[in-house]
Amino acid sequence: MKRTIILVTVALAAMLVLAPMAMAQGTTMMSGSPSPGVPPSGGPAILLPAAALLLGSGILTYAILRRR
Repeated sequence: MKRTIILVTVALAAMLVLAPMAMAQGTTMMSGSPSPGVPPSGGPAILLPAAALLLGSGILTYAILRRR
């Protein structure tokens, strides 16, 4: 069981490092002057990493609490 907790923790840490790079592959830098107003932030693109973090932390918490 201890190995499972360590494996899940390492997988979660790897996802935290690799997810931003994977999400950024489809974006391009726009050259020129920035458009006036507020730049877009978040939106649907943030849902996948947020769901993965929530699911991973839930599984990790369940594994820790079940052990007690």
